[in-house]
Amino acid sequence: MESVNSRTAKIVTTLVTAAWLVGMPATALAQSASGTPAKAVGGLGYGFVGVGAVTSGGESMGTWHVGGGGEAVIRDAFGIGAEIGYLNWLEEPDESGLGVFSVNGSYHFNGGEASRRFRPFLTGGYTLGFAADGHENLFNVGGGVDYWLKPKVGLRVEFRDHVWSGDGEDTLHFWSVRFGVTFR
Repeated sequence: MESVNSRTAKIVTTLVTAAWLVGMPATALAQSASGTPAKAVGGLGYGFVGVGAVTSGGESMGTWHVGGGGEAVIRDAFGIGAEIGYLNWLEEPDESGLGVFSVNGSYHFNGGEASRRFRPFLTGGYTLGFAADGHENLFNVGGGVDYWLKPKVGLRVEFRDHVWSGDGEDTLHFWSVRFGVTFR
């Protein structure tokens, strides 16, 4: 059986690695190529629906996921935000779905170039999965693209994986492809 300290070390190592992988390119890309100063602080909100699966030990069970959230975006690139949602099973939907609350950091590419229609992003952070019978700590990683139809309204496509390392059991991946609307 894997110890709590070993699981915690794995999660911390994964989060530090993800932060480094996002942070290094973000530092290089933080300056706007056009010379136009980036907006000091902005924000965006989004709503989504997604389909995916919970995968563990080579087996999967289909899921659906709905939710929404928001971010404060600093220098038109670095984001910090939160989202809340609900996840349930496709094959046997019932009242035993999961509430999902996440706090994330993100990096939005093409910072300072508000005229760009495609804005890819990377995200990752902490997730709290909760139900009537308790809660679990997870982490999440993902990425996607916002396509801005108008200056303040766009579409979002995203992949997100909420990972639970378990109690000495197989790791569970609650992954989904999400589609939604975003606004700023």
